[in-house]
Amino acid sequence: MRTITTERERRKTDMRVLVIEDDAALLRIVRSAFESEAYRTDGADNGEDGYAQASRAIHDLIVLDVMLPGLSGFDIMRKLREQALLVPIILLTAKDAVEDRVGGLDAGADDYVVKPFAVSELLARARAVLRRRGTLGLQGELACGSVRLVPAARDAVVGGKALRLTATEYELLEYLICHQDQILTREQIVSRVWGLHSAVGASAVDVYVHHLRRKLSAHKADAMLRTVRGAGYKLQGKARVR
Repeated sequence: MRTITTERERRKTDMRVLVIEDDAALLRIVRSAFESEAYRTDGADNGEDGYAQASRAIHDLIVLDVMLPGLSGFDIMRKLREQALLVPIILLTAKDAVEDRVGGLDAGADDYVVKPFAVSELLARARAVLRRRGTLGLQGELACGSVRLVPAARDAVVGGKALRLTATEYELLEYLICHQDQILTREQIVSRVWGLHSAVGASAVDVYVHHLRRKLSAHKADAMLRTVRGAGYKLQGKARVR
């Protein structure tokens, strides 16, 4: 039987967005919008749950409402930045809250969107933030050193030569590239690659890193994948936006 591939599947990316918004309807709309663009999404409707998810450091972008029950959006952002978590953040602010917008940018937000907003504007700002961070290239590509990924096709290339990866190896490499030059713990990698509630053990990470490093070695690119003793793994290499 022939498999029919949908447009969404062909554009599939493992980039993950966390939406923290206490308005249930708006939370659902924003998550649906990102999912329509093939992003994975997680959601939270209060500050404590939002911070708990954000602090896992498995997301590529956070869309964060300023006014939340419990911890405010500013509280969450301040705590994340104090932990040196540099995930891009887009704030959702009220139309007349100029001080929120200025304060948010000064506190470390990458951009803001004023309510009410068009979903298309939010998506465009998200793409712009990811491009500025060097995470997402102009053509939707990801790059680190000589390694380049094309999420739409789930292709991996090193120095112009194909890097043949399994699905799990690809997701591992994509996560490392999205967080290049950051130390990722085995627990973070398990949560991102296998899922938040996966029963997979941390030792599986070591196995897949070994496989990935061996394949990178064939292209003389394995030195960029470093083991940080007692901490986890880090992919080193200057980001290139294409």
